[in-house]
Amino acid sequence: MTTPPPLPPPLRGAERRYLRSQAHHLQPVVVIGKQGLSEAVLGALDQALTAHELIKVRLADFKDQRKALSQEMAEATGSHLAGQIGHVVILYRRHPDPKERRIRLPRPAPEAPESRAVPEAPEVG
Repeated sequence: MTTPPPLPPPLRGAERRYLRSQAHHLQPVVVIGKQGLSEAVLGALDQALTAHELIKVRLADFKDQRKALSQEMAEATGSHLAGQIGHVVILYRRHPDPKERRIRLPRPAPEAPESRAVPEAPEVG
């Protein structure tokens, strides 16, 4: 068995929201059936993530194990779990070649400097 790729740093909430919005129109690329996460399925997930960066995966069975299975998929492929809606899981893995990257994640908002803080109202007393 191959060693899993290193886990990427976690996504921020704004990044997950952005990825879910980008995945809205996508159809599931991989369907996981009764056999579960086999080496063939993990290979297909890896190929799909390399080709597309953002994919949807449909879980045909496993009603009670969806969360655990989706986490296992993300860890095994070195991808982010961007979301899960019902039986559909959204996975994202940044392409290793910067020239091939299709998705640009939103940048974090700059923090407001302390000098721009709103002054407190004077106490009436």
